[in-house]
Amino acid sequence: MTIQLHKGDLPAGLQFGPIVAIDTETMGLNPVRDRLCLVQLSAGDGTCHAVQIPQAHGANDAPNLVALLADPDVTKLFHFARFDVTVLKAHFGVTCAPIYCTKIASRLVRTFTDRHGLKDLCRDLLGVELSKQQQSSDWGAPELTREQLNYAASDVLHLHALKDKLDAMLAREGRRGLAEECFRFLPVRAELDLAGWADTDIFQH
Repeated sequence: MTIQLHKGDLPAGLQFGPIVAIDTETMGLNPVRDRLCLVQLSAGDGTCHAVQIPQAHGANDAPNLVALLADPDVTKLFHFARFDVTVLKAHFGVTCAPIYCTKIASRLVRTFTDRHGLKDLCRDLLGVELSKQQQSSDWGAPELTREQLNYAASDVLHLHALKDKLDAMLAREGRRGLAEECFRFLPVRAELDLAGWADTDIFQH
């Protein structure tokens, strides 16, 4: 595993290929209240590019990162995309698309379990044990620890392999089309979360 830490933005000209795994670390779980601190990205090659986001830092301060997030030719691969897409929209004003979410894919095909967390998927599908010890640490600290960076990197380095496993299961169960429609809806779900409907099921009677 290789981790490259960047301050504020990705280097110009950095290429990730057609699919980039992305995760975020924030000061809390409320995307309206809690600021974005770190964005992790990987091309699935064993390298994590971690972008540390300073306070009062907007889209104009990270043009390379924002361009990648908005690139229609690059699939953005997340686990629990709803949160990350909402956070990125709130902070940068960018709409991420197209999207693939391993949590949604798991919920559609692994209906024999209620365990769809990243740690569960890595263990069940890849035989990889992830540590979540740093999950609740202070991501707004000016200097992140090696333990924090290792944790952050682990959240993106396995997503490509998980996608391959889940794609095979979606095809086997005939649910790939349904998954793709769910993925397409995620930017709208993010808009609803930010507009005040985060805890309301608008499809409910």
